[in-house]
Amino acid sequence: MQDSTFIKRVILKNYKSIAACDVQLQPLTFLVGRNGSGKSNFLDALRFVSDALNTSLDHAIRDRGGINDVRRRSRGHPNHFSISFDFSLSNGIIGYYTFRIRTLSSGGYEVQKEQCKLHPDIYFQVENGTVTRTSVKVAPPAVTDRLYLVNAAGLSEFRPVYDAFSRMGFYNLNPEKIRDLQTPDIGDMLSRDGSNLTSVFAQLSPNVKQDIEEYLSIIVPGVRGVEVEKFGSKETLAFRQDVAGDKYPWRFLASNMSDGTLRLLGILVALSQGIHDTKKQVSLVGIEEPEIAIHSAIVGSLFDEFRNTAYNTQVIITTHSPDLLDGKSLDVDSILVSETHAGNTVIAPADDASRSVVNDKLFTVGDLLRRDQLQPNFAQLNLFDSNKMNSAEMKKKKKLCHTDVKPQLQTNL
Repeated sequence: MQDSTFIKRVILKNYKSIAACDVQLQPLTFLVGRNGSGKSNFLDALRFVSDALNTSLDHAIRDRGGINDVRRRSRGHPNHFSISFDFSLSNGIIGYYTFRIRTLSSGGYEVQKEQCKLHPDIYFQVENGTVTRTSVKVAPPAVTDRLYLVNAAGLSEFRPVYDAFSRMGFYNLNPEKIRDLQTPDIGDMLSRDGSNLTSVFAQLSPNVKQDIEEYLSIIVPGVRGVEVEKFGSKETLAFRQDVAGDKYPWRFLASNMSDGTLRLLGILVALSQGIHDTKKQVSLVGIEEPEIAIHSAIVGSLFDEFRNTAYNTQVIITTHSPDLLDGKSLDVDSILVSETHAGNTVIAPADDASRSVVNDKLFTVGDLLRRDQLQPNFAQLNLFDSNKMNSAEMKKKKKLCHTDVKPQLQTNL
């Protein structure tokens, strides 16, 4: 697969339920795990950065319930959280970006440290509201209540970094929001819940619209096309669909379509936005549980759409659907496994036993997930010393990592 990877590596510390996390991402990454295992919190950490850059740091924190709901709560009472990335821009420049936010005793917060470095010698470092190191001759001032990358976006050196992190799209689509009459939106990025789907769909190129309609007609029998319908100052989507006994398709408004059809259209638009238009390019698309309200047979076919999109745009999918992961062409390197232990989320690549049976074509990732045999590789967890599991629990998990699951899986068949 072509390397469209924008974010190469993610390091989190004390973000919501995640005590510590250090993982590599692929052009297409699937984050799998049970309900409540912390999958959404991982994706939300990436969305937090996008929100803080597009709106403000204060809005991103308040939107999540305040600083005490963002930082991890534990017996150790950590008073900070940090997010770090290794990244590669579309022009081939590599770099890293990191920041650490501290909770104040007053209940407020401050950006304690923020760094960005582009290879080989473009950089800034901010500590407690002061620019302490930078490669630029004249640097804008820093403050403690917002990310400095917003100010640095005014500099040509750092604008591509700002654009890439601010143009990440994360989706948990809501069919009811898609059904509602929508206010026209000049924005070119789909909103998280799909509440501006009509406007974004209208802005797609005719070729992209045609591709979406053709795919939709294959997956949803009878659908022949989608178009925008105006209702005064509002707008909605109208679907052309075959009806038994009639020569020509009928028109049905979004309000009359099923949850699954609306979610499927939203997913296809999310994956298609920015295609063939570098000015509207989306650096990363994250979709939460695309299988919701969609028939299992359709879910499996979505894998090809995710893979095709990942040739041009990095894609991250959270899921606990075995049907989505049944393809024998699925690379086990694209799998991250999320589990929770004593309230702490751990995220790691699949363990050696799981990787072995998938690579040997004995089972698919979906097979392992159905049998609850897909385990994270605890031997590779890069946890910070202060947040490690207790030794008894770690020994237990390492023992699981070295268990040969092949005989057990064959017995389960």
